[in-house]
Amino acid sequence: MESSKNMEELQQEVDLYISSFKEGYFPPMELMARLTEELGELSREVQHVYGMKKKKSSEAVRSLEEETGDLFFVLVCFANSQGISLEKALTTVMDKFKDRDADRWTKKEETQ
Repeated sequence: MESSKNMEELQQEVDLYISSFKEGYFPPMELMARLTEELGELSREVQHVYGMKKKKSSEAVRSLEEETGDLFFVLVCFANSQGISLEKALTTVMDKFKDRDADRWTKKEETQ
């Protein structure tokens, strides 16, 4: 059984993979286009699973997990190419949300 990887390890794994090619990371605008493309593919799968528009019989079956993985891979590529720690970025935004939205939503009752 494979152990879980932390965000830094995932970013390093992607970097090792991308660094094995002479081309390296795509330029930022190309990565943004790829992110948009992958988000569209994930959106299409969500529509097929939860929306009114179901797949045609000729369309390949792709899972939400696979499409989410594709999107995440490109996001990691973008972060790596810009020297962004995804762990730090997510921690910063979570702190912001916890502070800004502390009383915005209805909290669940705590169970004892």
